[in-house]
Amino acid sequence: MATPLTADRLLKALKDEGLTVVQVGDWRTHNRNHKGPWGPVNGVMIHHTVTRGTAHTVELCRAGHSTLPGPLCHGVIAKDGRVHLVGHGRTNHAGLGDNDVLQAVIAERTLPADNETSVDGNRHFYGFECVNLGDGKDPWPAAQLLAIEQVSAAICRAHGWSQRSVIGHKEWQPGKVDPRGFKMDSMRGRIGKRLGAKPPPAKPKPPTTPRYEPFPGAAFFKAGRRSAVITAMGKRLVAEGCGRYAVGPGSAWSEADRKSYAAWQRKLGYSGTAADGIPGKSSWDRLKVPTV
Repeated sequence: MATPLTADRLLKALKDEGLTVVQVGDWRTHNRNHKGPWGPVNGVMIHHTVTRGTAHTVELCRAGHSTLPGPLCHGVIAKDGRVHLVGHGRTNHAGLGDNDVLQAVIAERTLPADNETSVDGNRHFYGFECVNLGDGKDPWPAAQLLAIEQVSAAICRAHGWSQRSVIGHKEWQPGKVDPRGFKMDSMRGRIGKRLGAKPPPAKPKPPTTPRYEPFPGAAFFKAGRRSAVITAMGKRLVAEGCGRYAVGPGSAWSEADRKSYAAWQRKLGYSGTAADGIPGKSSWDRLKVPTV
């Protein structure tokens, strides 16, 4: 058993597992907590929706209906594998179920047959509804099955649970048939394999190419010229050990800038009039003044 994940931790866990997550409205505070406690949590429960269409299903699961107010789950898993978060906290998804099943989930052992309705499942399980008609004919796309695997593994990983903490609604409440179309033992096998591997690495950020100020021309450098480029140049000259500033560098071209640049030219091997402190293209390109 465990304290429920915060909304931020749940979102991070799902994204870290590689899922595409859609945050729907006020999902972080949309719940049924006024009807009873949520937690301690013990597992993840998978359902099918008996509906068609992502948009319609997400809205139904978010709002509920006249006989069962929403949210009806924590997330909706669409056929394309996207996970739409619609609630966080207590949700109307599990109903009453078998205490022997709950104890087996807590102990992470083989599930017994469900034959009673004595325990409040809404308190103890995260719930995910999967878009499917549940008629045994509506297909389960590979992307959707993968998302069920990833969602379950993400929450189990966050809590330190094994795949035996994941059950179907049909394994919890007598008379239920969902999810229909795949076997929960097979799905638990997939989840177990995923949990046995390291979590997928974060996608590396693309390398950034440094960008430098192009040479603005020798005429740019005249007394009184003010520019952020001159300040950036002065900082580079200081970094190269060529700064000849009492204070600064500043944004206005000054004699201190000229003397500093002359020191840079001499450092590069220039002498005489070639080291007069007025930038030329060759020495400027080698200074690599960052773009401002």
